[in-house]
Amino acid sequence: MIKLEPQLIVVMGVSGCGKTTIGTALSARTGLPFYDGDDFHSESNKQKMSSGKPLNDDDRKPWLKAIVDFSAEECASGSGLIIACSALKHAYREQLRTLSWPVKFVHLHAPFEVIHARMKQRTDHYMPESLLRSQFETLESPVNEHGVIEVSIEQSVEAATDRILLALENE
Repeated sequence: MIKLEPQLIVVMGVSGCGKTTIGTALSARTGLPFYDGDDFHSESNKQKMSSGKPLNDDDRKPWLKAIVDFSAEECASGSGLIIACSALKHAYREQLRTLSWPVKFVHLHAPFEVIHARMKQRTDHYMPESLLRSQFETLESPVNEHGVIEVSIEQSVEAATDRILLALENE
Protein backbone atom coordinates (compact mmCIF):
# COMPACT_ATOMS: atom_id res chain seq x y z
CA MET A 1 0.00 0.00 0.00
CA ILE A 2 1.29 3.42 -0.96
CA LYS A 3 1.19 6.08 1.75
CA LEU A 4 0.31 9.59 0.59
CA GLU A 5 0.14 12.83 2.53
CA PRO A 6 -3.42 13.72 3.60
CA GLN A 7 -5.08 15.44 0.66
CA LEU A 8 -8.15 15.53 -1.53
CA ILE A 9 -7.68 13.71 -4.82
CA VAL A 10 -10.40 14.59 -7.32
CA VAL A 11 -10.72 12.11 -10.17
CA MET A 12 -12.31 14.23 -12.89
CA GLY A 13 -13.51 14.05 -16.47
CA VAL A 14 -16.59 13.59 -18.59
CA SER A 15 -19.16 10.91 -17.87
CA GLY A 16 -17.97 7.45 -18.87
CA CYS A 17 -14.23 8.18 -18.61
CA GLY A 18 -13.73 5.79 -15.69
CA LYS A 19 -13.76 8.06 -12.66
CA THR A 20 -15.33 5.43 -10.40
CA THR A 21 -13.10 2.63 -11.71
CA ILE A 22 -9.88 4.62 -11.28
CA GLY A 23 -11.01 6.13 -7.97
CA THR A 24 -11.71 2.67 -6.59
CA ALA A 25 -8.33 1.41 -7.82
CA LEU A 26 -6.54 4.37 -6.22
CA SER A 27 -8.39 3.75 -2.98
CA ALA A 28 -7.31 0.10 -2.95
CA ARG A 29 -3.68 1.07 -3.50
CA THR A 30 -3.54 3.98 -1.01
CA GLY A 31 -6.07 3.11 1.67
CA LEU A 32 -7.73 6.50 1.23
CA PRO A 33 -11.52 6.27 1.20
CA PHE A 34 -13.25 6.73 -2.17
CA TYR A 35 -16.56 8.53 -2.70
CA ASP A 36 -18.51 8.93 -5.91
CA GLY A 37 -19.63 12.50 -6.61
CA ASP A 38 -22.72 11.12 -8.36
CA ASP A 39 -24.03 10.20 -4.91
CA PHE A 40 -24.19 13.91 -4.05
CA HIS A 41 -26.55 14.79 -6.91
CA SER A 42 -30.11 15.66 -5.96
CA GLU A 43 -32.88 13.41 -7.16
CA SER A 44 -34.06 16.21 -9.46
CA ASN A 45 -30.58 16.40 -11.07
CA LYS A 46 -30.57 12.64 -11.62
CA GLN A 47 -34.05 12.77 -13.13
CA LYS A 48 -33.05 15.66 -15.38
CA MET A 49 -30.04 13.76 -16.70
CA SER A 50 -32.02 10.52 -17.03
CA SER A 51 -34.48 12.35 -19.26
CA GLY A 52 -31.62 13.43 -21.54
CA LYS A 53 -31.32 17.04 -20.38
CA PRO A 54 -27.86 18.35 -19.48
CA LEU A 55 -27.27 20.08 -16.16
CA ASN A 56 -26.50 23.78 -16.09
CA ASP A 57 -24.47 25.83 -13.60
CA ASP A 58 -27.52 26.41 -11.39
CA ASP A 59 -28.14 22.65 -11.22
CA ARG A 60 -24.51 21.96 -10.36
CA LYS A 61 -24.14 24.69 -7.71
CA PRO A 62 -25.73 22.79 -4.77
CA TRP A 63 -24.10 19.55 -5.93
CA LEU A 64 -20.63 21.10 -5.83
CA LYS A 65 -21.34 22.74 -2.48
CA ALA A 66 -22.33 19.35 -1.05
CA ILE A 67 -19.08 17.82 -2.34
CA VAL A 68 -16.97 20.69 -0.96
CA ASP A 69 -18.72 20.56 2.43
CA PHE A 70 -18.35 16.78 2.65
CA SER A 71 -14.70 16.92 1.58
CA ALA A 72 -13.95 19.63 4.16
CA GLU A 73 -15.44 17.44 6.91
CA GLU A 74 -13.49 14.40 5.77
CA CYS A 75 -10.22 16.31 5.42
CA ALA A 76 -10.70 17.76 8.89
CA SER A 77 -10.48 14.20 10.23
CA GLY A 78 -6.90 14.15 8.96
CA SER A 79 -6.90 11.23 6.55
CA GLY A 80 -7.69 12.68 3.16
CA LEU A 81 -9.95 11.17 0.52
CA ILE A 82 -10.52 10.42 -3.13
CA ILE A 83 -13.66 11.67 -4.81
CA ALA A 84 -14.97 11.24 -8.35
CA CYS A 85 -16.32 14.55 -9.61
CA SER A 86 -16.62 15.64 -13.22
CA ALA A 87 -15.29 19.14 -12.33
CA LEU A 88 -15.82 20.12 -15.96
CA LYS A 89 -15.29 23.87 -15.57
CA HIS A 90 -12.39 25.82 -14.16
CA ALA A 91 -14.77 27.58 -11.75
CA TYR A 92 -15.90 24.21 -10.37
CA ARG A 93 -12.29 23.18 -9.77
CA GLU A 94 -11.59 26.52 -8.11
CA GLN A 95 -14.49 25.86 -5.74
CA LEU A 96 -12.91 22.54 -4.78
CA ARG A 97 -9.55 24.27 -4.29
CA THR A 98 -11.03 26.41 -1.50
CA LEU A 99 -10.38 23.60 0.97
CA SER A 100 -7.57 24.15 3.45
CA TRP A 101 -6.04 20.82 2.39
CA PRO A 102 -3.94 20.12 -0.69
CA VAL A 103 -6.19 19.31 -3.67
CA LYS A 104 -4.93 17.33 -6.65
CA PHE A 105 -6.94 16.68 -9.79
CA VAL A 106 -6.58 13.58 -11.94
CA HIS A 107 -8.05 14.38 -15.35
CA LEU A 108 -9.06 11.20 -17.15
CA HIS A 109 -9.39 11.79 -20.88
CA ALA A 110 -9.76 10.12 -24.26
CA PRO A 111 -11.33 11.04 -27.60
CA PHE A 112 -15.12 11.30 -27.77
CA GLU A 113 -15.40 8.06 -29.78
CA VAL A 114 -13.52 6.04 -27.15
CA ILE A 115 -15.64 7.27 -24.26
CA HIS A 116 -18.86 7.02 -26.28
CA ALA A 117 -18.12 3.34 -27.00
CA ARG A 118 -17.56 2.75 -23.27
CA MET A 119 -20.81 4.49 -22.35
CA LYS A 120 -22.77 2.33 -24.79
CA GLN A 121 -21.70 -0.69 -22.76
CA ARG A 122 -22.98 0.74 -19.45
CA THR A 123 -26.39 -0.37 -18.30
CA ASP A 124 -26.43 0.73 -14.66
CA HIS A 125 -26.11 4.52 -14.84
CA TYR A 126 -28.69 7.29 -15.06
CA MET A 127 -26.54 9.38 -17.41
CA PRO A 128 -27.50 8.50 -20.99
CA GLU A 129 -24.85 8.39 -23.70
CA SER A 130 -26.79 11.12 -25.53
CA LEU A 131 -25.47 13.66 -22.98
CA LEU A 132 -21.81 12.88 -23.61
CA ARG A 133 -21.50 15.54 -26.32
CA SER A 134 -22.76 18.21 -23.88
CA GLN A 135 -20.14 17.08 -21.35
CA PHE A 136 -17.36 17.51 -23.91
CA GLU A 137 -18.76 20.94 -24.83
CA THR A 138 -18.85 22.00 -21.17
CA LEU A 139 -15.35 20.70 -20.34
CA GLU A 140 -12.79 23.46 -19.88
CA SER A 141 -9.48 21.66 -20.23
CA PRO A 142 -7.36 21.75 -17.06
CA VAL A 143 -4.13 21.09 -18.98
CA ASN A 144 -2.29 24.20 -17.77
CA GLU A 145 -3.72 24.30 -14.26
CA HIS A 146 -1.54 23.69 -11.21
CA GLY A 147 -2.07 20.39 -9.43
CA VAL A 148 -3.60 18.52 -12.38
CA ILE A 149 -2.39 15.11 -13.50
CA GLU A 150 -3.41 14.27 -17.07
CA VAL A 151 -4.06 10.57 -17.70
CA SER A 152 -5.28 8.92 -20.87
CA ILE A 153 -7.80 6.15 -20.30
CA GLU A 154 -6.60 4.39 -23.42
CA GLN A 155 -4.53 2.08 -21.21
CA SER A 156 -5.28 -0.52 -18.57
CA VAL A 157 -6.68 0.49 -15.20
CA GLU A 158 -3.46 -0.77 -13.60
CA ALA A 159 -1.24 1.29 -15.91
CA ALA A 160 -3.34 4.42 -15.38
CA THR A 161 -3.30 3.90 -11.61
CA ASP A 162 0.49 3.38 -11.63
CA ARG A 163 0.92 6.61 -13.60
CA ILE A 164 -1.28 8.56 -11.17
CA LEU A 165 0.46 7.22 -8.08
CA LEU A 166 3.89 8.00 -9.51
CA ALA A 167 2.79 11.57 -10.24
CA LEU A 168 1.26 11.96 -6.75
CA GLU A 169 4.41 10.66 -5.07
CA ASN A 170 6.60 13.05 -7.05
CA GLU A 171 4.63 16.22 -6.28
